[in-house]
Amino acid sequence: MELVVGASEATMKSLLGKLGGLLAQEYSLIRGVRGDIQYISDELASMQAFLRDLSSAPEGQDNRMKDWMKQIRDMAYDCEDCIDDFAHRLPNEPVVSDFTCSWIVIGIYELWTWWPRREIASKIVDLKVRAQQIAERRSRYGVNNPDHNTSNRPGVRAATYDIAEHQVAARQLIGMKEPVGVATDMDKLEKWLSKTDPNERAVLSIVGFGGVGKTTIATALYRNVRNEFECRASVTVSQNYDQDAVMRSILNQVMPQDTDQKQQGSEPGTPEDKTLVAQIRKKLNRVVLPLIQIHRQQCNDGSSDVKPIKIETMDHDELVNELKKQLADKRYLLLIDDIWSAKTWESIRICLPEENNRGSRIIVTSRFQAVGATCSPNDKIDLLHTADFLTGDESKRLFVQGVSESKSSKNNEIVQNHVPEEIWKICGGLPLAIVTMAGLVACNPSKHSDDWKKVCKSLFPEPVTSLTLDGVTRILDCCYNDLPADLKTCSLYLSIFPKGWKISRKRLTRRWIAEGFVSEKQGLTEEEVAETYFNQLTRRKIIRPVEHGSNGKVKTFQVHDMVLEYIVSKSNEENFITVVGGHWMMPAPSNKVRRLSMQSSGSKSGNSTKGMNLSQVRSLTIFGSLNQLPFHSFNNAIIQVLDLEGWKGLKEKHLKDICNMLVLKYLGLRRTEIAKIPSKIEKLEYLEALDIRETNVRELPKAVGQLKRISSILGGNKNPRKGLRLSQEKSKDPRKSMLPQEKSKDGMKALRVLSGIEIIGESTAVAGLHQLTGLRKFAIYKLSINKDGDTFKELRSSIEYLGSCGLQTLAINDEGSDFINSLDTMSAPPRYLIALELSGMLERPPQWMSKLHMLNKLTLSLTVLRTDTLELICALPSLFSLTFSLNAVNLDEDTQEILEKNKEQSDGEIFVPGGFPSLKLLRFFAPLVPKLGFSDNAMPSLEMIDMRFCAFEGLLGIDTLENLKEVHLRVNDQADEATKFFVDDLKNNGHGLKVIVDHVVTA
Repeated sequence: MELVVGASEATMKSLLGKLGGLLAQEYSLIRGVRGDIQYISDELASMQAFLRDLSSAPEGQDNRMKDWMKQIRDMAYDCEDCIDDFAHRLPNEPVVSDFTCSWIVIGIYELWTWWPRREIASKIVDLKVRAQQIAERRSRYGVNNPDHNTSNRPGVRAATYDIAEHQVAARQLIGMKEPVGVATDMDKLEKWLSKTDPNERAVLSIVGFGGVGKTTIATALYRNVRNEFECRASVTVSQNYDQDAVMRSILNQVMPQDTDQKQQGSEPGTPEDKTLVAQIRKKLNRVVLPLIQIHRQQCNDGSSDVKPIKIETMDHDELVNELKKQLADKRYLLLIDDIWSAKTWESIRICLPEENNRGSRIIVTSRFQAVGATCSPNDKIDLLHTADFLTGDESKRLFVQGVSESKSSKNNEIVQNHVPEEIWKICGGLPLAIVTMAGLVACNPSKHSDDWKKVCKSLFPEPVTSLTLDGVTRILDCCYNDLPADLKTCSLYLSIFPKGWKISRKRLTRRWIAEGFVSEKQGLTEEEVAETYFNQLTRRKIIRPVEHGSNGKVKTFQVHDMVLEYIVSKSNEENFITVVGGHWMMPAPSNKVRRLSMQSSGSKSGNSTKGMNLSQVRSLTIFGSLNQLPFHSFNNAIIQVLDLEGWKGLKEKHLKDICNMLVLKYLGLRRTEIAKIPSKIEKLEYLEALDIRETNVRELPKAVGQLKRISSILGGNKNPRKGLRLSQEKSKDPRKSMLPQEKSKDGMKALRVLSGIEIIGESTAVAGLHQLTGLRKFAIYKLSINKDGDTFKELRSSIEYLGSCGLQTLAINDEGSDFINSLDTMSAPPRYLIALELSGMLERPPQWMSKLHMLNKLTLSLTVLRTDTLELICALPSLFSLTFSLNAVNLDEDTQEILEKNKEQSDGEIFVPGGFPSLKLLRFFAPLVPKLGFSDNAMPSLEMIDMRFCAFEGLLGIDTLENLKEVHLRVNDQADEATKFFVDDLKNNGHGLKVIVDHVVTA
């Protein structure tokens, strides 16, 4: 059915709850208005039931129905605005225990609030009249009840949605999948790109119809040959692009890494090469380590004379000059995706070095043959490649692959046996359409062959040889209309994000919750329900994973350009989300803007909100380098979602306006330049999520402790390890502490995530951790406390107690406190842990780790990489990823001795025993990786080994790892000759594995 069904029902659900709360208030309502509110509530409840029926009705509703539904939606928005205004223009109702004077207090309250209550009562009366008119208009213009006759339905529809089926998605890794049907072309193009003869810069243009796989081919090529170039970058351009933003993105990717955690060499040799070992040890102790200490001291005291380049503050000329400087004498590889015009290519070309005889390569993609020919004009140097549609056999192979990826285990056989060949033939060989239909089929396992034939016939009555844009839209319509109402709303919400944007899964699901699109159901929390919605959209191929985290869950994802274009146009048509700027050239909305996404673009006028009614904006999101925001145009009393992630224009004055957004639920300030959160944040009593990661905020005001609905506090910066300091001063008033004090009865019970904390020295606030009984994730980025102090004991006690209350994720980076070594003394293991990270000088892993049967992600310091540690955890049934890491700044002589001792205990080689039944990812992030040997039955499910190092001593027995597919080696440019020998040997003798070597250049 129409998009607005899901959107309106989500609005209704939120509104009806607020109406019920309003009716429960005893004194706030003007006499006579209570009946009007009850009428509105009943009328909207009936409309919501009507919408539910409509969502399961067949397609083909007329324009009268669409218009009537829009009226319902607009009225619901206005009702919610009115209620929010009502709730925050009035003080709290009086609570009087003494009956004798209650009538005096109530009288004063009613007199004091008479005028605002009168204004709101007038609005409620108007809304009642509107509700009556909408109901009458339906009868007057013949808007009929939905027809549930399914005998002649032209499409498919999910009649029910079993949320439990999608609660747990299969944990997996993003592998290096090659595009289907282009093996020969890929081989030819890779050889062309890899030519090493010095010559001029050359351009490969890949052109073809939208959805034919241009970006997939280009990305695979970029990934396969990138390590043969000194530097590389990948960017998306599109129709309406911001040139400076593109230049900044390229510059950020091609510049050398600047980090205070450079990985240094250690003993990389074999037992036979004692001379080389001694040389490396001497180099490490006498040269490298002192340099690290000097560099670290300079970073800490600010005495360094080297000033980092501020790319974000550069103007256009500075960007161009710096980019030419960085690329001038290097062999570089650029991927520039989705160029729409020759003018766009020319504006990018002139920003690159004019002369480069190092054999650099540029890959461009475009939908237009003429544009591709302009980008690759020289037949002797450049190359123009046309991406073609798939053949019948290739289409079938891609379709089966798509179904397999989207299936649940119980429906695989049903799907394979009940799908006619017409289902992929109607896609005309277009990969996008094939994959989308595969997702639709996989999510409808009960449909039989005849059902799918009817779907094909309704979509394309005539045989299809190749698809047009209209044909693609029909297929997308069919797949979208099959979504349940809640999922329609969630998929519409994707239109907020720019084209080509890598979207964070957690960012999206937290915003769904704040917008009211997700509610508890079937015994699941809001977070768990949001997870199931995301899993379902993934299975249906509406979104495509880009990166999986080490826990196997999707970390970031993208929406295909044509799918996003479809969603954006429908969302704009229904006034669900308004996009300003960005890649889309959309007409200005004629109605009030409800959700606003402001995106930077090449056109200054394209960023303007001039002429728009912003007084009812409830959600505001900023992308890119916009200069200013029209804060004065917003109604602070109704904004619920404010996401300014990455906006460099945020100032302290804006925070004052933000603190007046009284119904704000989601506040995203990540990667902004703010340094302080004002104490007036306590006014945001509805705030649920606060994201201040990668900012300059080092301490939260104690007023944060007043936020009783806060569920997520995200702060700090993982690299370098900086966090939010817990207060070190004891507050006389427990209500004014950032965390509840030990004896406080009014703790932050709703808090589920507390991430990015820094605890240094004695901190009385640590005692308040006992009160956070709802905590599910606790991450300490920096810990440095006295072993004999009270904080040490209180922190261990708190972690032990929270572990018994349901703590699921625990991460501690201990910088010399010896705290992580004390965890083994806890009386009971944190039995509910699914993720554990212990970084620092860990001497011995906690023995209770062997009892963590739900654990799927484990990160330990490299200092406990021993055979006995692997034996301790090898039987964990759910362990998906295992990481051993070590910060380079901790690589001192004592650490080296520990690592040497670990190897000596295993006769010079760390032995991996049998076990690890579910492990798929094994990672080592450290200055050196010692020699590892795998037993015959070790890690039967292992798919990927990922290493980042400066020194490496080799892997033995990897040929016994039957499911191993890829080995990633990220080698520091300071690696010694012995390490390079081991890397080359593994790459050339990898037993058929994909061995990807990435040489990292550091500043």
